[in-house]
Amino acid sequence: MSTKHSSVNPLLYPFLILFQLYQWLIDKALSPNPPREDQKLGRPNIAIIGAGITGVTAAAHCVGHGFDVTLFESGSEDQVGGIWTRVNDTSGLQIHSLMYRFHPSVRWQEGYPNRREIVDQVQQIFRRYGLDKRTRFNTKVKNVYRQNGRWIVNDASFGRFDGIIAAIGTCGAPKMPHVQGMEKFKGSIYHSSDLTGKEAKDKKIVIIGGGASAVEALEFAAAEEAQKTTILSRSDKWIIPRNLVVDTLLSFNIFGHETIFSFIPEFFLRKLFYRSLEDLAPSNKGIFMDTPMVNSDVMDKLRENKAEWVRCDIEEFVDRGVLVNRRAKGVPQGGPGHQEVVEADIVVMATGFKRPSLSFLPNDSFEEPYAPPSWYLQTFPPSHPSVSAINCTYLSAIGTVGNWHIGIYTRILLMFLVDPLTRPRPFWMERWIDMTKLLKRTSPTGAFDFFTYLELLWWFVFCIAFNPFRWKWAAFVFFGLGFALPKAVVEEESRLLGKENGSKDQAASI
Repeated sequence: MSTKHSSVNPLLYPFLILFQLYQWLIDKALSPNPPREDQKLGRPNIAIIGAGITGVTAAAHCVGHGFDVTLFESGSEDQVGGIWTRVNDTSGLQIHSLMYRFHPSVRWQEGYPNRREIVDQVQQIFRRYGLDKRTRFNTKVKNVYRQNGRWIVNDASFGRFDGIIAAIGTCGAPKMPHVQGMEKFKGSIYHSSDLTGKEAKDKKIVIIGGGASAVEALEFAAAEEAQKTTILSRSDKWIIPRNLVVDTLLSFNIFGHETIFSFIPEFFLRKLFYRSLEDLAPSNKGIFMDTPMVNSDVMDKLRENKAEWVRCDIEEFVDRGVLVNRRAKGVPQGGPGHQEVVEADIVVMATGFKRPSLSFLPNDSFEEPYAPPSWYLQTFPPSHPSVSAINCTYLSAIGTVGNWHIGIYTRILLMFLVDPLTRPRPFWMERWIDMTKLLKRTSPTGAFDFFTYLELLWWFVFCIAFNPFRWKWAAFVFFGLGFALPKAVVEEESRLLGKENGSKDQAASI
């Protein structure tokens, strides 16, 4: 698709025109109105920790519905957008942007936007909803605690809050492990997030790691026209095509784990996508056990002999490359193999990022057996229903971290804060966790170690359907519509409950 909307010929790109129309309709129908500059926002007052995609989106939903927020960002203003501000210029979205609609006002110009367009969209939302005036930059959150029924972030000088949204994500500082012999290597060694501006034309690139960070390195190698790219991976990993239909169908597994039917998508992936490279498909790991790598280019490069996938253990660096223990299919890590040197001019450490810590939350949020990711709806610690750690606790999934669920989670928290009758008790939050573990007892992974997007939507539906007092909030929770109606009902419920309590007090005094 063209990245220039103005140059699109509707006859040549009809899907893109429909895509733009769809985005316009969604924006007009579902985007909450930004507050006026002189508008005083009310309670509940929410503290949001992190100004990445999740934090900015959650804050925009809060202020759009009339609730005040304070964003706490440990970095400077140029880090609004989170991890996307710290990756390479060649990096882009691996899933289709239809699955990356983190706010209704997002307007993508193409199916697979690049890093710059993603950051631009986040920062437009940041400015549109006046979040710059509500953000504390260069403020690291070290402690969150309750005092007199309200939350305090670090200390009382920042104010008091009714709810907390932790939006620190899963990607912190780059992980750059030391490997024996690095100092001997005569080429260059970079982390996969630090490749912008590096020269790699006609050079041999070795990528250590086979996860999402390896995709970044592959994009860089392709853009720079590297001579050859070799991926050194300790274990086999499922690779799925960069295809909207395939990715959507895989995310529609409502069970959220491996089942007796999982062989069907695995069979078709092997025969239609891997084809002659079927040996690379995992034999001891199902597609619904770990987050797959989403990339079609790597398969093309492997078939063209411009790339090679090596199943191996890293032994050490040598002057002309990396010494590995190459293993046959099915041989576990550390098993027998044969040593060989993989020559390289550049070694890219696709070793991921350190996971940011949620240790600023109260200690009782981490008590077993209800420690993250085993929380209510995976984000609410049972001891604190006024806290939601959105996109912070997941381990593996098939779906997307930047879609409608951010707004749904945010509005569920608002519902809990505004309407006491919808607020779950810790006992029932724990029972939901126990029920989910029971339903997924046959999963080869932990109940919350892997999920799919349809399973996540099922969690939301169950959350609303289970409690009749939440039914009036359904349109608001799922679409951001009709806030005035449930709020009016809540006020009437409060008035009736007040009368009932008053009658009881009067009878008791008599």
